[in-house]
Amino acid sequence: MASPLTYDIVPPTYFADVSVTKHETMALKVTVVCEIRPTSGYWSWWPSWRPTSMSLLKSAEAKILACIKNDVWSRYVTLPSQNRTWTLKMTNKTSRNPTDQAAKTPLVMVHGFGGGVGLWIRNLDALSQSRPVYAFDLLGFGRSSRPSFPSDPSLAEEQFISSIEQWRQSLGLERMILLGHSLGGYLATSYTIQYPERVSHLILVDAWGFPERPQQQEPGSGGQGSEVKRVSPPRWVKAVFSVVSLFNPLAVIRAAGPWGPGLVNRFRPDFKRKFEDLFDDDTMTQYIYHCNAQSPSGEVGFKAMCESFGWAKRPMVQRVNLLPASMPVTMLYGALSWVDSSTGNEVAQIRGKSPTSVILIEDASHHVYADQPEEFNRVVQNICNTVD
Repeated sequence: MASPLTYDIVPPTYFADVSVTKHETMALKVTVVCEIRPTSGYWSWWPSWRPTSMSLLKSAEAKILACIKNDVWSRYVTLPSQNRTWTLKMTNKTSRNPTDQAAKTPLVMVHGFGGGVGLWIRNLDALSQSRPVYAFDLLGFGRSSRPSFPSDPSLAEEQFISSIEQWRQSLGLERMILLGHSLGGYLATSYTIQYPERVSHLILVDAWGFPERPQQQEPGSGGQGSEVKRVSPPRWVKAVFSVVSLFNPLAVIRAAGPWGPGLVNRFRPDFKRKFEDLFDDDTMTQYIYHCNAQSPSGEVGFKAMCESFGWAKRPMVQRVNLLPASMPVTMLYGALSWVDSSTGNEVAQIRGKSPTSVILIEDASHHVYADQPEEFNRVVQNICNTVD
């Protein structure tokens, strides 16, 4: 008689999809997914609950990088910790004077949460016309190693930063123009505070984690001059987010098992649209899926640094005064992004006479580099030209 079928039932995973623009009311959708893993019996042959692997991620990325026309050098950079950082280096194959290009300060690009080097596909060729461009998968994301991260926010942040510095040392880069998007912008700023001598110009693209979380006003406690009262979210919204905070941010993708790729297509159809002139299939959403369906690592570090509702536990606006007064900082924002560009003006005020620029790119949302790639590339090239 066949052995009975048994299951490991994983606690329900909640996924909150929040879509907000500056001119819209917040819309909240919550999906509840319960993962059931067969452990014995008739289904014990089932090879994997999740249709993903590092090999599939490698194949999806290779299809994306095949679009690059310039020379691409790609390999793992092994760090002293024995973790490996997946790295790309682009140089202009048609340059008349390769020596001059090599002598210029390289541009280093740091992706955001849940991303990887493949998302820069619209930018790598253009930005590597006159100088070397490096892009790497952050530790715990993409094809890089996925070590454990501490739950302490400062220690988790330090693990990211030390891996970036070890990566720089391994490649022998003396100075760089450092560009970070979203979470990458937060980490790029933290890195620059610790290693300012290694950064010639800091470029922050729709950076996450800068503003302080607004303080909720107690009923009847209106302070002097407070004419506008912040509306507190409904109790059910607070309850949902309190549950969501118990899980890793991308748990729903893994819990969805074979339905995971379809879930990415459903919740992030914009990724397919942003790159539809390059790929007429699901290449980009497949890449996003395989980046995030692997064992959680970087997202655990990110969760450690997050306050509820997605605010940083250690807001970067409290630390930007630690940047050297001479450090040039440019903050790019999408005009339609959920990230509030007024934070850039606040940073400029904090830095006083220090060189700080705030640039708004029209018709762009959070993924500025993909929404308006030509304008983004033009702005970044102009910034790089001011360095050398």
